[in-house]
Amino acid sequence: MKTSLSLMLVIGLSFLHIKELRAQRFESYEKHRYIQNKDTLPYRLLLPEGYEKDKKYPLVIFLHGAGERGNDNEKQLAHGGALFIKEENRLKYPAIVVFPQCSQQSFWSNVKIAGNGTNRVFEFTNGGTPTVPMQLVMELVKELNSKYGIKQRQVYVMGLSMGGMGTFELVNRMPKTFAAAIPICGGADTATAANLKKTKWWVFHGSKDDIVLPRYSEEMVAAMKKNKVSVKFTLFPEANHNSWDPAFAQPGLMNWLFSQKGSR
Repeated sequence: MKTSLSLMLVIGLSFLHIKELRAQRFESYEKHRYIQNKDTLPYRLLLPEGYEKDKKYPLVIFLHGAGERGNDNEKQLAHGGALFIKEENRLKYPAIVVFPQCSQQSFWSNVKIAGNGTNRVFEFTNGGTPTVPMQLVMELVKELNSKYGIKQRQVYVMGLSMGGMGTFELVNRMPKTFAAAIPICGGADTATAANLKKTKWWVFHGSKDDIVLPRYSEEMVAAMKKNKVSVKFTLFPEANHNSWDPAFAQPGLMNWLFSQKGSR
């Protein structure tokens, strides 16, 4: 019994240590909350090293997946947070990076979900009233533009899973804002494709994804190409739902993102 209790104590302390190290790792991301009326959007903000108020920088919005929802203002950095604090990325691509956090009971995009596993079906909506978190993100983008020096031709959005769906939705709702977008294992209503032309796209998915089937990205990419949207598509043959791992490791990902410039 003593051995079992000791093991549990060691495991518990190790978990707390890992959590503390993770928090320290992301301490460069400032904690903020955007409040509109009675609604609150927690978000983390990373400023470039040596940030200068009189300079302008690219802006990156990163939308997390369903597992990182909540209001702790920490979980949303779990996937993608490390990408932007890599020293080589901070030095080569100085940018303002923002990770908003969706509330636990909501979603970035307007979508109905039915079934489980490979039988799970996503029914996307084109238009309609945005969810509260999506509306708050849209307003936050406007506030960031007024508060910081943002290069208007270099505003980007990335997202995975629920956030991949949110990436499509955010660009559809703000079609003149984003120079480039990277949705990972997401999807959207194919009818929105015609409205995505002002943005360059790099879409990722895992061919073995049994949470969000790859057909949702495949159908969007087909519709985008049909509507002459500039889009690249990478389907990882061995990846399941966590296709964000090989996507983040994709050679040239950051260079591609920051080399895109909008017409504004």
